[in-house]
Amino acid sequence: SAARVFFTFVESIVESSMGRGGDNTTPLVATEFAWSEVTKHRTPKDAWLVCENKVYDVSGWHAHPGGDVIFTMAGFDATDAFDLFHGPGTTKHLAKFCVGKLKDDDRPKTCDDRPKTKEQVDFEEGYRALRKRLAKLKLFDASFTYYAYKMASTLAIAVLASAVIAAQNPAETTAKARGMRLLGASILGIFFQQCGWLCHDLLHNQLFARRRYLGKYFGLFWGNLAQGFSVSWWMNKHNTHHSVPNVHATGADAQNGDPDIDTMPFLAWSRPMLRLVGDSGLAKFMVARQHVLYLPILAFARLSWLEQSLAYVLNLDATAGRQIKGASPGELKPVPYERTELALLGLHYAWYGYLAYLHPSLLDAAAFLVVSNVVCGLTLAVVFGLGHNGMAVYDAADRPDFWKLQVTTTRNVTQDPLGFVHWFCGGLDYQVEHHLFPTIPRHNLAKVSQLTKDFCKEHGVRYHEAGILEGTVEVLDHLKAIANDFLTDFPAM
Repeated sequence: SAARVFFTFVESIVESSMGRGGDNTTPLVATEFAWSEVTKHRTPKDAWLVCENKVYDVSGWHAHPGGDVIFTMAGFDATDAFDLFHGPGTTKHLAKFCVGKLKDDDRPKTCDDRPKTKEQVDFEEGYRALRKRLAKLKLFDASFTYYAYKMASTLAIAVLASAVIAAQNPAETTAKARGMRLLGASILGIFFQQCGWLCHDLLHNQLFARRRYLGKYFGLFWGNLAQGFSVSWWMNKHNTHHSVPNVHATGADAQNGDPDIDTMPFLAWSRPMLRLVGDSGLAKFMVARQHVLYLPILAFARLSWLEQSLAYVLNLDATAGRQIKGASPGELKPVPYERTELALLGLHYAWYGYLAYLHPSLLDAAAFLVVSNVVCGLTLAVVFGLGHNGMAVYDAADRPDFWKLQVTTTRNVTQDPLGFVHWFCGGLDYQVEHHLFPTIPRHNLAKVSQLTKDFCKEHGVRYHEAGILEGTVEVLDHLKAIANDFLTDFPAM
């Protein structure tokens, strides 16, 4: 079939672009390694990881279909992360990367050579059993009807925004006409936000679990064309965040830190980040006032993401994120469907620019662009902030097991009777459950939530949720505490 031919073609591309580990033609399972050896390989250029007690060398495999997220597990046990991010047929691709197995004496230990307690072993077995239970309950199965409705209703928001703007006389500059155009711009900002949630679901393979290439195609439509964000840029950034939320990298050459908290010189989320202030006057000014400036900063979030998307696909400069860490200058991470991405981004700016063109003056067009971007930036970023900001922050070498990391760094948003919160947050109101089981469709997260709460309570793991306003206050209070630490403990700066 055409699908089988396509998959064979993709697999041939992936295999031809594998890193050093993928060169193995025969699995080398006879060699045994201790954790002390595995943890020496923690950079993208030299990356080993453990999965089901086998050791894999994935060094330099930047063509990994999920992006550079694979390097967040370099030097760590990737067993649970692998299970949560991959489909059932992926295991067959692992053999060519296998370089040995973990020593028997090291299997009951953590990667830093500490023996696992009986409670920890029981805990790990428990959450793996919970995942199997969720699969048995078919909570990983998507409703195509639900997603057809979400796509149609989201597209209707764009139609409504366009109709409101187009209905005004292009020459009319009355307060009423301008007000209606700004209303249309606000509605368009909400459309961009809702596109973000749809693209998020699709690229997490929530809809097309077994035909993931379809998820990529739909993602290109809702991401590049509708929203203006490169899906390659987003996947590399977001999948890395999912693997290590609120984690600081072990070093500049490692890729085991969360890019979503790499927000200096504007925001510091932990005391270690205060060391990055240095002599920067901008950083000193921003960090000292970050609790006051937080929401104004979020207003510019969409503009920042648009710039990052274009910079990534076009590789505009060294900060664009395409350059491979530790590699020769000019060696870039691959962008699948690069020309398609660029073409669709161009079409996004064409239709978005046409709506701006319908305004009677440059000032009106500028107001349209500002309002649509600010509404999107605020509504997206506030939800992102609620998910993790103000929660626990870890150093990569000292992070807890995968489950505890996801739960302790994540905040859920409590529901309202009308379902507004769930619609507004796009399913990220159940952020804890989404981080633990990222491929479970949005419409099943409410059912997963109670099972997750019960499990956390049984094992003494803190599970936190708050309302939208309450959670935002928690974020601001956390920023204020870090700012006070800066002013009190770093007076020389």
